[in-house]
Amino acid sequence: MSQRQLRPERLMTFKKTLTAAALAIAICLPFSFDTAHSTGKPGTDFRQVGTASWYGPGLHGKKTASGARFDQNKLTAAHRSLPLNTVVKVTNLENGKAVKVKVNDRGPYAKKRVIDLSRAAARKLDMTDDGTARVRIEVAEYPASDQTASSN
Repeated sequence: MSQRQLRPERLMTFKKTLTAAALAIAICLPFSFDTAHSTGKPGTDFRQVGTASWYGPGLHGKKTASGARFDQNKLTAAHRSLPLNTVVKVTNLENGKAVKVKVNDRGPYAKKRVIDLSRAAARKLDMTDDGTARVRIEVAEYPASDQTASSN
């Protein structure tokens, strides 16, 4: 018997341990990255729940991903995957307040966040003091070119 071979009883223990570890990873993996979840894809009925944050003074006047200048006093947002110029309804799940914003930027870049809101939008949701809030995002209106593409 070579040194690399395991005895049958050790091999059985190793297999059980490996199986238990694989099962634990498969069960826990979805919960380890982000508590956000979404249903649908851009182009269908999109809904997402997760943590929102807001940004304002430091980026005011800078160019957004859409090419527009960021105005912290307008109702805008940054989202990773929704088409630019999509209008979404964002609802603060802690207090029920809601606001419609236009996605004109990309982000958020902080892990475990699903949307970055302008200061004006954060005020409407009453979340400026806390800095973050648990929200639901629903598409209210896709940009005109995407609406025609998704309806065909």
